[in-house]
Amino acid sequence: MIQDGQLLNYVGGKWKRSRASEFLDVRNPATAETMVRVPLSPAEEVNEAVQAAQAAFPDWRRTPPTERIQYLFKLKRLLDDHFDEIARLTVDECGKTMDESRGELRRGIENVEVATGIPSLMQGYNSEDIARGIDEHMFRQPVGVVAAITPFNFPGMIPLWYLPYAIDCGSCFILKPSEKVPMTMSRVFDLVDELGLPPGVVSLVNGAKATVDALLDHPAVRAISFVGSSAVARYVYSRAAANGKRAQCAGGAKNPVVVLPDADMEMATRIIADSSFGCAGQRCLATSVTITVGEAGREFRDRITQVAETRKVGYGLKPEVEMGPVITSESKQRIEALIGKGMNEGAKVLVDGRNASIPGYERGNFVRPTVLDNVNPHSELAEPMHAQTIDEAIELVNATFYGNMACLFTTSGAAACKFRYEAQAGNIGINIGVAAPMAFFPFSGWKESFFGDMHAQGRDAIEFYAEKKVVVERWPKEWSRRF
Repeated sequence: MIQDGQLLNYVGGKWKRSRASEFLDVRNPATAETMVRVPLSPAEEVNEAVQAAQAAFPDWRRTPPTERIQYLFKLKRLLDDHFDEIARLTVDECGKTMDESRGELRRGIENVEVATGIPSLMQGYNSEDIARGIDEHMFRQPVGVVAAITPFNFPGMIPLWYLPYAIDCGSCFILKPSEKVPMTMSRVFDLVDELGLPPGVVSLVNGAKATVDALLDHPAVRAISFVGSSAVARYVYSRAAANGKRAQCAGGAKNPVVVLPDADMEMATRIIADSSFGCAGQRCLATSVTITVGEAGREFRDRITQVAETRKVGYGLKPEVEMGPVITSESKQRIEALIGKGMNEGAKVLVDGRNASIPGYERGNFVRPTVLDNVNPHSELAEPMHAQTIDEAIELVNATFYGNMACLFTTSGAAACKFRYEAQAGNIGINIGVAAPMAFFPFSGWKESFFGDMHAQGRDAIEFYAEKKVVVERWPKEWSRRF
């Protein structure tokens, strides 16, 4: 997957050196060391991957699903065999802790497992005698050539939201991983290469915006999956739709958590801290704002402040580390600027994570846990806020433009039922800090957090990668006399 320090593309069943004229350095965010250079592949190389997929599609769609899933059984075994190796690569290029990287990869592998159920999940249905002598059937057939554009924050998991379902539905799949973290998936594609898939069924093309635009504009690419910021999700969805493609585009979030006075405060603090500071706060389901209700405010504020002050920050390969660096030096500068902006807007800084210096890793992109209090609810920052009632808290939850996740901590079943019914978010947690759906449920999202109809994972993935064909047929009895 690497030649002369340059990542290769995987097209037509082979690793190929890109003819790109531009490259980016992939740096370890904890050490700032350059690990590899990633090519910004031009449109003609995207076209080569699409052509390979088009050539593979007619025979691949005719391959019985019971045969297609055998490749996934083998892929699952290979991912398990190389589990820690892949997780360590994610630590180095993404900055996570080893436990976070293992957890991410495990959730990706679960999607491979679910996709092996395609022979049942892709079944259609039928009715006899919808009129006299007429039957009707619905079949699911593969879409064709599809592509996914995936983000930096989960380089191992999110591509596996798409690849297993796409190929087992009979489509041919092209991946454009984040140019910031391309190594994890390149290593996974090394394992994919061992599966013996027909050339062109899966491809990997490295690149940035020009590569993405080439996928969005190519007439043979029928469907696009995307995860990233809301602004880019809107752009990808709009351009894909303008070109007649189906699209599922997951965007960003400012995920609120409500803490009621009756909550188990020790448990709530621990879980919310893990949600807020885990993965350096860069996951799309990270808690960004905590809304305390009534007398919960003071106790929670004191507890979360103590946890933030004592969280161990450093290089994710060290076993005692609980929080790694953010992805780039630009991200660090942006986050620190937002903390300063919050102070200027009147927020009180309870824990200031700026100007972090980790011994031995002084060049790393580290921002320690930060807690702001009394943040303006209309600010782009999101930290602890306070409400007097659960109704007021739900109003604050629903006032945001985003709708990825909202959580409630309580021991009241009535409050939980009210919250899950009224909160306007696609993923709801009750005494859960990261309401990440299992692979057999859709990863939902509302409002500015998602553009499209069918989400990633589970049955939604089947519907996205399969087209419905309805057949209405008549076979009059008298025709049988001809045979």
